Amino acid sequence: MTLAARRRMALWLAATAAAAWARAAPPEGPHGLLLQGAEAEAFLSTAKVVSMKAIPVGIARPQQVTLSLGDRTLRAVWKTIDEQKTGVTNFDGGGFEVDFRDSYKLGIATYELDKLIGLELVPPTIEREIDGKTGSLQLWVEGCITEWDRKQKNLKAPDLEQWNRQMYKVRLLHNLTYDTDAANIRNVIVDTTDFRVFAIDNSRTFRRYDKLMAPKDLTRFSRTVVEHLKTLDAGVVHEKLGRWLGRYEIEGLMKRRDLIVALAAQLVAERGEDAVLYP
Repeated sequence: MTLAARRRMALWLAATAAAAWARAAPPEGPHGLLLQGAEAEAFLSTAKVVSMKAIPVGIARPQQVTLSLGDRTLRAVWKTIDEQKTGVTNFDGGGFEVDFRDSYKLGIATYELDKLIGLELVPPTIEREIDGKTGSLQLWVEGCITEWDRKQKNLKAPDLEQWNRQMYKVRLLHNLTYDTDAANIRNVIVDTTDFRVFAIDNSRTFRRYDKLMAPKDLTRFSRTVVEHLKTLDAGVVHEKLGRWLGRYEIEGLMKRRDLIVALAAQLVAERGEDAVLYP
């Protein structure tokens, strides 16, 4: 096979994988989160597992689970990966990381952090045991496509300001949790009926670093989220996230919180509140 043919094959395989992960539903089907908050968490925790099947993309080997409770049947993503390596881990294609961790527990912690600061990006995610294995269940967001697919199809949000505000929140989440998989835009999915954005697959988050991953990405902030960050208490974080995060991971999170709050204040001083903070 020639080099050009191999490239065409690679592009076709990538497009096929993206389509499988697009989470698309028929136009007349349901869209978005069909349950939210405590109601969603209760459903994920107690609903009967009807079926499970592999999702054909994702190195964490996720599965799609169909759940039923009463007259309600919904889907979710099941992940059991829980890997941790001390020292230096080298990756295929280049790059390395010190003290690598890829764990379903970090996805749960990301959801709990989202609730504390009000980003409303991460779908409801809980810990559960299925068939003797413990993992995370995250509610499936119906009728969505990945950000990679949206760009390939050149789909434009009708309200550009609202779209940008959501993306500012995504960048803040990635910096706050130090998500080493942030460059994978397939981990951002979009409901194209209203262009609501969701952040999924958060299993490579909460690194211990006391710096921001990409501070230049942080140019505007939700006023409400900044206020929640200011009042974020380390004791509350330990209470809500300590089941899935260690001491040093929480310390890194709080140091990055301080840096984000300071950066927002600096930008306000330089540019004015209206240019930096939005409602």
